[in-house]
Amino acid sequence: MGVDITVLVVDWARLARVPAEDRLRVVQEAAYGDDDADGDGNVVDGWVWPAAAERSWLGRYEFRGTLGSYKPHFWAAQGWEKVRGTAGGEVRAALDEFLEGLIWWGPHADVDAEQVDPGVFPSLEGLWRSGPVIVRGPQTVALLRDSWCAAAPGLEGLRGPYGELAGREPGQWIAGFEEFAELVRGWAEVVGEAERRGWGVIGLPI
Repeated sequence: MGVDITVLVVDWARLARVPAEDRLRVVQEAAYGDDDADGDGNVVDGWVWPAAAERSWLGRYEFRGTLGSYKPHFWAAQGWEKVRGTAGGEVRAALDEFLEGLIWWGPHADVDAEQVDPGVFPSLEGLWRSGPVIVRGPQTVALLRDSWCAAAPGLEGLRGPYGELAGREPGQWIAGFEEFAELVRGWAEVVGEAERRGWGVIGLPI
């Protein structure tokens, strides 16, 4: 998992107007440009909103403390794998749905969860580099938002089990509950912003 990831909220209606075979290239080129939110590249509350009108159909979220690496997301999923058995049934089901929709490989060891809604990109062969891909349209985003709202009240209850069961391992970026919770809440911020706008979420290795 030695790759970086850029996480975007994207105007799905605007993306749909791009010919399907061009969408992946257009999204990758628009994700990073010469100007960012306020013209000097500052990140405001985790968000970078491009100032250029031609890039106003997306926003980029920077997860604090990750340096853009996908490793913390992998380790957060690993942490959930270790503690999910201690969560109450409703909380476990809700966090299962939320994390499986974004970064977790799911409860079935022989089948990895898919985080890509069909029909958006006809092919991923044009990726700048290989790695995890997340493509969630507005309908899926709304479901993920509902899952988070159901899971959020029970997140704090994982503090004790996380400390006992998900200790640091060599190379681990998410060492404790606070780091785990911060990253999960970052995803909730992404999903919440996309849902509020009626947009989708795209994560690409860059």
